Amino acid sequence: MTSLEFDQKIVEDTIDHIVDKTMSMDLTWDWPCGVAYYGIAKAYEVTKKKEYLDVLKDRIDEYVDELGLPKVWTVNTCAMGHCLITLYDATGDKRYWDIVMSKVDYLENEALRFGDNVLQHTVSANNDFPEQCWADTLFMAAFFLLRVGVHEKDEDLINDALNQYYWHIKYLQDKDTGFYYHGYNNITKDHMSGFYWGRANAWAAFTMSQVGHILPEAYLYPQFLDIVGSLNEQLSALKTVQTENGLWRTILDDPESYEEISASAGIAAAMLSKGNPLHIKYINKSIKGILANISPQGRVMNVSGGTAVMKDRDGYRNISRDWMQGWGQGLALAFLAGLLEYGNLRSDGAL
Repeated sequence: MTSLEFDQKIVEDTIDHIVDKTMSMDLTWDWPCGVAYYGIAKAYEVTKKKEYLDVLKDRIDEYVDELGLPKVWTVNTCAMGHCLITLYDATGDKRYWDIVMSKVDYLENEALRFGDNVLQHTVSANNDFPEQCWADTLFMAAFFLLRVGVHEKDEDLINDALNQYYWHIKYLQDKDTGFYYHGYNNITKDHMSGFYWGRANAWAAFTMSQVGHILPEAYLYPQFLDIVGSLNEQLSALKTVQTENGLWRTILDDPESYEEISASAGIAAAMLSKGNPLHIKYINKSIKGILANISPQGRVMNVSGGTAVMKDRDGYRNISRDWMQGWGQGLALAFLAGLLEYGNLRSDGAL
């Protein structure tokens, strides 16, 4: 039987290096930091290394006590809520939970929505993208709302989170291919330039793969069945466009687009969480490809910069991948932590 092929010591050492390098970055309170610190929080939860928790706590305390929090929340800044959940659970410090709930209050009562209460993707206090639905929101807000809803046993929050998943699936997944578009414009009723952006597919796949693990009796929620069906079809399609290096491209079906590591890590992490044994051979290819793109100092390389819904193919192809990015660090940590916890996850079943 095929099994995962990796050296645990190498993976653990690599996590150490990525955490150290990530904490050297001057990340502010926004989504790059939110994804990066989610990865560190995940590494702590899996390895139980207190030093990961300590550096995270020290930095968050610095933000809160010395630098202050943003005056206005956005969908993207809500990504910082993920690490706050971990900090609260580990320390019991109510300050962290108060910030979590302020983000929830924003999402539930102030955030722009359209259609069937679908969260509009927002990156600032301005109405930047009127009635646009982006895959990014699944990580920044829907997954976050689900985690808080489960934590608080709040059925209204759980149902709102599942509603976000449901409509993002309906708006963004192409049923003919199984891939996800980057965004959907509800005003023009189209996917704008209409490309299957790699990291959009990572946001969708990774967050959907988490639902069954964190939501008790998930099978009793009808919308969860849409999540399962969507993820199954998406992963079946994604394995067909994996490169020989075990990676995925910034435009999935474009052989002239570069291989992009944040998308690759997020997609491979989703395969780990799904637990389908048919995916192991694809994960093993990813292990080699992703580790080859992490420097000895813990810098995750070949990660594309922040990307709007670009106007054309060249817009995606020409996004720089020269710089270290918080989302690359965080998704690589999520993947590597997933390797370490794989044996403790349930095997894939009908759901």
